[in-house]
This record gives sequence, C-alpha cells and structure tokens, in this order.
Amino acid sequence: MDWTEQQKDGGIDVVELSGDIDLKHSPKLRELLQKKASAKTPKLLIDFSKVKYIDSSGLATLIEYFQSTRKYDGRVALFGMNDRVNSVFELVRLSEVFAMFKEEADAVAHLSG
Repeated sequence: MDWTEQQKDGGIDVVELSGDIDLKHSPKLRELLQKKASAKTPKLLIDFSKVKYIDSSGLATLIEYFQSTRKYDGRVALFGMNDRVNSVFELVRLSEVFAMFKEEADAVAHLSG
C-alpha cells in the first residue's frame, strides 16, 4: 500500500491510497491516520480508486480513525471504491457508518456542506 497527500480548497485534506490494505499494510495506514487525528484534521477525504483489496485489519484501522475524529468533530468521506472493496464495506454494514461516494465531487460537496 502506498499513498499520496494533498490539500483542497476549504481545508480538505486528501489521501489517495493505492494497492492492498491488509494485515501487512494496515499499520502504515494506522500511522498515517493517527497523525491526522493528532493534528485534529477537520476534513479528510480518502480516495479508494486505486485500492484493490481491503481486509478486516484495514477496516479496523478506518473505524479507529473515525472514532478518534468524534472527539474533535472531524469529518471523513470515502470515494472511488471498486465493486470488490465496496462490497466488503457493505457486507459489514460500514456503508452505514462512513460517508461513501462514487465520485470525488460528491464527497467534496459532502465535506464542504
């Protein structure tokens, strides 16, 4: 798993993930997201368009970040998941927890609103 980071207008941090998010790689994601939580990042947009696979360790890492954002009213949105990754989120009903979008513009609008 690799990632790139950028900033969008409106104070939105964007993290573009790529590769697999599994037991081997989720510690790197946890470290990245813990830094975002420590910085009290107000709005985080996570791009999943280049993620091929996610397992339970990756999901746990995202849930941990989501829970940490509640302490400071942070917001997170996910977008660009392929069918395989999206089905994992739906299977464990995380589509009811995370704001998930197909298109980046919709996710940005959600965080901006």
